[in-house]
Amino acid sequence: MRAAFSAALVEAASRDERVVLLTGDHGYALFDEFRRRCPDQYINAGIAEQNMVGVAAGLAKAGFRPIVYGLSAFVPVRVLEQIKIDVCYEKLPVIFTGDGAGLVYSTLGTSHQSFEDIACLRGVPHIDIMSPCDAHELTACMSTALALESPVYMRMGKADLGAVHVQAPSLVRGELVRVQEGNAPVQLIATGSMVKAACALGAELGVPVWSAPWIKPLDAGQLSSLAAQSRAIVTLEEHSAAGGLGAAVLEAISETTPVPVLRIGVGERFSETCGSYAHAMREHGLDLASVRARVAPFVGKWKMS
Repeated sequence: MRAAFSAALVEAASRDERVVLLTGDHGYALFDEFRRRCPDQYINAGIAEQNMVGVAAGLAKAGFRPIVYGLSAFVPVRVLEQIKIDVCYEKLPVIFTGDGAGLVYSTLGTSHQSFEDIACLRGVPHIDIMSPCDAHELTACMSTALALESPVYMRMGKADLGAVHVQAPSLVRGELVRVQEGNAPVQLIATGSMVKAACALGAELGVPVWSAPWIKPLDAGQLSSLAAQSRAIVTLEEHSAAGGLGAAVLEAISETTPVPVLRIGVGERFSETCGSYAHAMREHGLDLASVRARVAPFVGKWKMS
């Protein structure tokens, strides 16, 4: 996924000299090709993320298309106020990219793990939130974000779990993308890294699977239609179960077509032990075995009802 991100950046900057990449002293190897091909469109703002957002806002007001890169624990979490006031208040076309979202920086602990970034931004007006599940979705998200001419946050997981799509899907703002068919009267809606787990469960349980590359906005009409065809919905995300995809789905359907929603995500806790990414996912109950133990009986209940 990160290779696709690098390629998308180089392609965008080569096509449009207004595209400028800003980084907070991160991503050196990731941006080797960008610096070689577009050296005048690269700014290392140093470990000064708040200032970096202010610089990006100024560049946007001067007609540039800034892309701000950082770890998601810092962009957007550390710079939330600057995103709100400097960029979103004036609806400036700045793209924020938060790398290493979720638990993937497992060994670095709470300071570098980020499972609150979506929740932080969902309440800020005028910014879209995107969460691609693989390299193909990322390529589509980058293209769409550059076409929006408004603030965007794109969340990326550092772990490459393999392709979900065979090619870049066509994205419509706010819509879910179907990735797997199924006959059960339950819908699995997942985002980012959890789409792979959702596909495995969908195949086992005969449940249709949807990817949510867009977290904000979500197409309320599409969700209400899915809810009307279903007895229940399951959401999966490598993010807090509070304030993320699951919460957004609940809010979208609650007034029109309420159905039971099982939200799979990080609970009300920080990581308490240190280990690999797989270890962190197990600790928080997001590995496939733990998710299956929660989802299978829930789906079975609504299949039989």
